[in-house]
Amino acid sequence: MKKLIATIIAIFAFLIVAFTTETRQSTNQKKQVVGILQTMSHPALDQIHRGIIKGLEKEGYRNGKNITIDFQNAQGDQSNLKSMSDRFIQQDAALTIGIATPAVQSLANEAGDTPVIMGAVSDPLGTHLVKSLKRPGGKTTGVQDMQPVGAQLKLIQTIMPKLKNIGVIYTSSDDSSASEYREFRKLAEAQGINVKSYTVTSTNDIEQVAQTMAGKVEAVYVPTDNTVASGIATLLKATNAAKIPVFPAADTMVKPGGLATRAVSQFDMGVLTGRMAGQVLKGKNPATMPVQRVTEYETVVNLKAAKKLGITIPDSVIKASQKKGDIIK
Repeated sequence: MKKLIATIIAIFAFLIVAFTTETRQSTNQKKQVVGILQTMSHPALDQIHRGIIKGLEKEGYRNGKNITIDFQNAQGDQSNLKSMSDRFIQQDAALTIGIATPAVQSLANEAGDTPVIMGAVSDPLGTHLVKSLKRPGGKTTGVQDMQPVGAQLKLIQTIMPKLKNIGVIYTSSDDSSASEYREFRKLAEAQGINVKSYTVTSTNDIEQVAQTMAGKVEAVYVPTDNTVASGIATLLKATNAAKIPVFPAADTMVKPGGLATRAVSQFDMGVLTGRMAGQVLKGKNPATMPVQRVTEYETVVNLKAAKKLGITIPDSVIKASQKKGDIIK
């Protein structure tokens, strides 16, 4: 009888331990949710997303193994950004990652101290996402999208040495895009180039603005702009008809018909973002983690677009793209 009672007690003890362990594992699994919020779909942001997954893997975190990734795409809808950000908080996510400025702003505006990792934000100071690049001072840190605007202007001048008028098309409400536009304008005007600005509020505006711009400029520069990137085909239709080259800031806008750029790899920015997220999961404090950026640039040239436009690409540019970047034929 005593042995039976002891056995029953042992079984109950085992069940209690098993239940407690299972509860702890369930809680820990819940804490390891990683929420990824993408502003909208287009090749540049999709590349960043793929890079983030790779970066997390480099830090030892794999979806379904030791973390659960909840990926949400707002498709450019501000109300979606808010509801999806709320979703991550309700899930008690261990951290959240925003791809592009609007997504990061939405995540950072959530109450609480859930860490937020920036996936490619051009102006984290101007958008008040961090207090300092060296010491962010809050729950947000991550990767700054620092495209080499000066090097991009130099590339444009190398291809078009007689350029006098250039148009810039960007989204007026996109803080990061507007910041790049201001930098480009300052540098171009210092070189004696007249800069004409054209703003859009959505992809619906691109066709009309592009047609208006096409008759007034010799070339077009596109900053890192999510709206214009989404409607790049519409822009190129108008500029190609007018035989005007488009020089985009992002490498992913060259493949569909942009002429050339000198840019940071979107995928590499994603990898760096993922690695920073992994470091936060391991215990680092975002408040003291300096904002980082990719410092290697690539020259990307579209020879097919050059032929269509009747533009000769200098040998120096072709050699640079063969060495570290890409040539699209």
